[in-house]
Amino acid sequence: MSSRPELLAPPEIFYDESEARKYTSSSRIVEIQARLSERALELLALPDDGVPRFLLDIGCGSGLSGETLSENGHQWIGLDISASMLNVAVEREVEGDLLLGDMGQGLGLRAGVIDGAISISAVQWLCNADKSSHEPRLRLKAFFGSLYRCLSRGARAVFQVYPENIAQRELILRQALQAGFGGGLVVDYPHSTKKRKEFLVLTCGSVPTSINEGYKESCSEDDDSEDEENGMVGVSDRNRPRKKQRTNKKGKGREWVLRKKEQSRRKGNDVPHDSKYTARKRKSRF
Repeated sequence: MSSRPELLAPPEIFYDESEARKYTSSSRIVEIQARLSERALELLALPDDGVPRFLLDIGCGSGLSGETLSENGHQWIGLDISASMLNVAVEREVEGDLLLGDMGQGLGLRAGVIDGAISISAVQWLCNADKSSHEPRLRLKAFFGSLYRCLSRGARAVFQVYPENIAQRELILRQALQAGFGGGLVVDYPHSTKKRKEFLVLTCGSVPTSINEGYKESCSEDDDSEDEENGMVGVSDRNRPRKKQRTNKKGKGREWVLRKKEQSRRKGNDVPHDSKYTARKRKSRF
């Protein structure tokens, strides 16, 4: 079993000219990328009105996933950290605009200009600290925060991810929710080791009642194997965590006032005598 690429070297080093060309020339990889991109586009749930959307492909590589966007009539812009991958995309004359950049440093795009975003096998790279200055939590925070700002309200972002473990999965999801997104994890073929694919489906701004409209919910271990063959989808739906509301500490009551006065007397302070008027609310003179 081959090692995970993100464990071998940083993406801008791993995907050098040789690896970029080998990656793009593999018919198997081309097929997988097309299938995953189609699924991501389906989960993006764009309006079926025939109007082209302006989409963002994060970790676009040599433009394989971007071709799926073009074939579906959309305009797109691609971002990748590997110059070699982007050079191959230019040679292939992909239709999207290309940007060289590190998503972990944030996306330098205008607010509200993107109608949707997809990413295939890229976001989990942010969980690695390839340099001494890299802090995965901060890099994910910068990424999701800038993505939230550049998306139009109500737009979706769909990321196909390969988290190494549960901790990485939780870290990615937590930072997305803290950035303001609503949504959760969609799992295709949850009971299949080979076919299992995870998609993080996020909504910017107004959050729908459920992200799994039109999709089947997660099945238990006792469900029929036919569901697995048909591509059962597991959904974990979470919303943006609510901030704790501050409690009003005014109006403590008579018992609280008497207790505080007694404590003050024990400290030797000069405290007014208790009476029937103690802690009674005074009427306004105006």
